[in-house]
Amino acid sequence: MFSNAFRSTVQLRAGACSFSTSRLLLAGRPKIYTKTGDKGTSALFTGERRPKDDVVFDALGTNDELSSSIGLAREFCLDQGDGVKGIVGQLEQIQCLLQDVGSNIATPRDSATAPRLARTEFDADGQHVEDLETWIDAMDQELPPLTSFILPSGGKAAAALHVARSVSRRTERMVVPLAQEQRVDRSVAIYLNRLSDYLFTCGRFAAMKAGRQEVVYKKPRAPRVKKAAAIPEE
Repeated sequence: MFSNAFRSTVQLRAGACSFSTSRLLLAGRPKIYTKTGDKGTSALFTGERRPKDDVVFDALGTNDELSSSIGLAREFCLDQGDGVKGIVGQLEQIQCLLQDVGSNIATPRDSATAPRLARTEFDADGQHVEDLETWIDAMDQELPPLTSFILPSGGKAAAALHVARSVSRRTERMVVPLAQEQRVDRSVAIYLNRLSDYLFTCGRFAAMKAGRQEVVYKKPRAPRVKKAAAIPEE
């Protein structure tokens, strides 16, 4: 279902005329299910069909999971209040950009036509990465120096942001091989790398604004081994 909904979104944004968008315009409200994937394949933005377990769909699905994780974190930030109000807008912007990341992943750079490549190019001038760095630097100015490893903690918003950070890392791991093979723009991998740094900083920032203490890693003490009682000699 995600692939079909994603493809319709991409086509609408790109101004393409396709079966999905035509059906939307001519028949009103379309059904969520299309049954086109019942045989275990799904379509890329180029129209090419591949098995659903293709590495491209792994990357697309994990990117979708990342956006969902950020959406959950954003809701917790809304609940937390004005202290993290600025983060809320940033997270919404990032979710929109992740839709563009998905468009890029779904358009193989090594086989798509020039018009499709142009419509789905991502962050060619690096502005989105610069925005993340600006936001990171602004939050970091308010945060205490990081002197120890911290565990995901600090309240619901902070912990959810750490979950999103870990999903961002996994999305990056899915995308890097595709970028190395020039099937995805390298800028996508760079953005995801910086995004995990941003989400980590957001987690710390949300904990501070909530007045919650971050849990610091402490090496667990090894359990003491009791000495066996000596057996008296007969």
